[in-house]
Amino acid sequence: MEHDEHTGHGSQPAPRGYNWVFIAFLAIAAFYLFTEHRAHLLGALPFLLLLACPLMHVFMHHGHGGAHGSPNENSERNKK
Repeated sequence: MEHDEHTGHGSQPAPRGYNWVFIAFLAIAAFYLFTEHRAHLLGALPFLLLLACPLMHVFMHHGHGGAHGSPNENSERNKK
């Protein structure tokens, strides 16, 4: 018995209407979470801004790894 063929085994994709229902549910949930917990969210905003500084440093500089050389080194490698 070969297992190369994929048969239907009842795994049909969900109808397209369910995607819109899920997106609407997420939008409503986000609205109520924001309106009911606005004081908590806005109170944490200064701390989130302070946390953004080291995260931007790590992700924007890629940890200052040794793989990145100066532009002169890269141009010399390309000449060879």
